[in-house]
Amino acid sequence: MYFNEEHNALRNMVRKFVDKEINPNIDTWEEKTVPLHELFKKMGDLGLLGITYDQKYGGQGLDYWFDLVFLEELGHVKAGGVPMAIGVQTHMATPAVHEYGTEYLKETYLRPAIAGDMVTAIGVTEAGAGSDVAGLKTKAVRDGDSYVINGSKLFITNGCQADFVTLLARTSDKPGYHSFGLFVVPTNLPGFVVSKKLDKLGMRCSDTAELFFDDLRVPAENLIGKSDEGFIIQMKQFQHERFFALPGTYVGARDMIDMTVKYIQERIVFGKPLIKNQVLRHRLVDWITEIECLKQLTYHIVRMKVKGLDVTREISMGKLLAGQLSFKVSNGCLQMFGGMGYMNESLISRNFRDTRLLSIGGGAEEVMKEVIARYEGF
Repeated sequence: MYFNEEHNALRNMVRKFVDKEINPNIDTWEEKTVPLHELFKKMGDLGLLGITYDQKYGGQGLDYWFDLVFLEELGHVKAGGVPMAIGVQTHMATPAVHEYGTEYLKETYLRPAIAGDMVTAIGVTEAGAGSDVAGLKTKAVRDGDSYVINGSKLFITNGCQADFVTLLARTSDKPGYHSFGLFVVPTNLPGFVVSKKLDKLGMRCSDTAELFFDDLRVPAENLIGKSDEGFIIQMKQFQHERFFALPGTYVGARDMIDMTVKYIQERIVFGKPLIKNQVLRHRLVDWITEIECLKQLTYHIVRMKVKGLDVTREISMGKLLAGQLSFKVSNGCLQMFGGMGYMNESLISRNFRDTRLLSIGGGAEEVMKEVIARYEGF
């Protein structure tokens, strides 16, 4: 209904890439870190890092249905840290450059990011400003043809390997949302420091860093969009980030269920397979029904995006549902695996750890509810 031969060709390409270049390496990467420059270069050569971006800068210039196909296939990756790292490159740190950046920024940073020659990160969260983005303290002060940046960022995905960070910083002490700038900050500039790689519960193959900026001087031409409009631009960029989470959630949740069904079909308890337990079958059916609801909401969002409509309300609903559903399915499937599910060697235990982030990162569950409430007028 939605996909033609070209869409299916992309799906097959991404599926083969995941099966050949990603999943066989997951166990090694979980113990170390995904080598992003190596992985992204392979993806860039296949045109997978700029599917909807302008062909002028190396993108494919394709529609949102192609993007959906790409994200659905990433949902089959057997560790959440890899898709998350990819998503930072494609949906979290570069949309603002593509939509609001100057020709200079697009040629200097977007083009190599699409090609896989540069790794990028998104620098918003701070120790005292996560969900409350307007509370961030990192400052960018104009000084001649440069901005001098001081401050720190926390929980920055790809932060240890990034060649540039799309950074949100306060440019004025005035109250309100028009006191921030969004900058492209190269990590090779004096004053940029990776303080440490953070040790996380899940997403272990993804590097996450604490970053410091000590009198870092960035050219004024690295400002994205209009001065003092960075907060507004970042709020729009967040919609790309939150949409990114939806396809991988319903695909990954179904994979967890299929894996669990196979296990409980073979697991004999009290003389019969666990699958014969009606309460377990009904629980699985409930989850499958909710997965289908999230999938159809996501498809509805794509239809809206194609028409150029505001999808903030629907994406917020999808992000809220995705976090709740992924926890419910991973937790419930681990329970069905019993003691084996509690072992680190079991994939379901990794799913359980990785999916817990979804209700926290990119806008916490409670923040999504507040966004929806505002759209509902209460």
